Amino acid sequence: FLKRLASNPHPRLAGTFGLHASLTLSGVTLQACRASVPEGTGFHIHVAEHESDEYDSLTKTEMRAVDRLQKHGILGPNTIAAHGVHLDVREMEIIKEAGAWLTHQPRSNMNNAVGVAQVESMMRMGIKVCLGNDGFSNAMWEEWKAAYLLHKIHHRDPRRMGGYDVVNMAVHNNAALANMFFPSQPLGIISKGAAADLIFVEYHPYTPVTDGNLPWHILFGFQQGMVTTTIVAGKVLMRDRKLLVLDEEKIAARAREIAPRVWEKYAEEVAKVL
Repeated sequence: FLKRLASNPHPRLAGTFGLHASLTLSGVTLQACRASVPEGTGFHIHVAEHESDEYDSLTKTEMRAVDRLQKHGILGPNTIAAHGVHLDVREMEIIKEAGAWLTHQPRSNMNNAVGVAQVESMMRMGIKVCLGNDGFSNAMWEEWKAAYLLHKIHHRDPRRMGGYDVVNMAVHNNAALANMFFPSQPLGIISKGAAADLIFVEYHPYTPVTDGNLPWHILFGFQQGMVTTTIVAGKVLMRDRKLLVLDEEKIAARAREIAPRVWEKYAEEVAKVL
């Protein structure tokens, strides 16, 4: 897919080479992955989500995970490193110098009990930190709230992770990352010539909405059920909470039918390694 896309670019298509994590990848595999794609292709990989990623790399190679990935040419300005919970300062510097992106997934990190990434320090260092969800769910406003609250309780300091820090990750940096992959039109802004990607939110605030308090209206006022309409590239995909391009009930029914077979297959595969 990446090779076809490199030879025949499309304004609405882009991709990275998806890897799991250093601890599940041999040196031979990393080398083969790097050699198999065009120069400049980015990678998507979990990095230091848990201490085991670092322990595994140190045991196998006497290098920390980021050093190992850098050695194999995995890091670069088109690479997305997810989590980064257990990075040390030197690894952070390597990510910054490589120009790679780092994504913060607070709800996933809480669910897996792996720790809290030092994203405030990384942002101060100049690392491009985005807000993601690790597939935990697509309720991104809940991810905003989790990021806002998690760092306060972790550091026992209500001044940590301010509303504009969350906005910097979720709005500015996420848009910048998307713009890197889809450069034909500005993304993440409402202006003439920008991509017509919009949502309508049925929100009736009890206090004025201003430049100074907008992040907190989003954090504590917005709920995902308030979205009434979505527009992507000028095309209305949902109007008045009704999907126009998909049969949601049919898809859900089919998913319920298939799910037990998927669970059964998964149990069979797990049993083979236990």
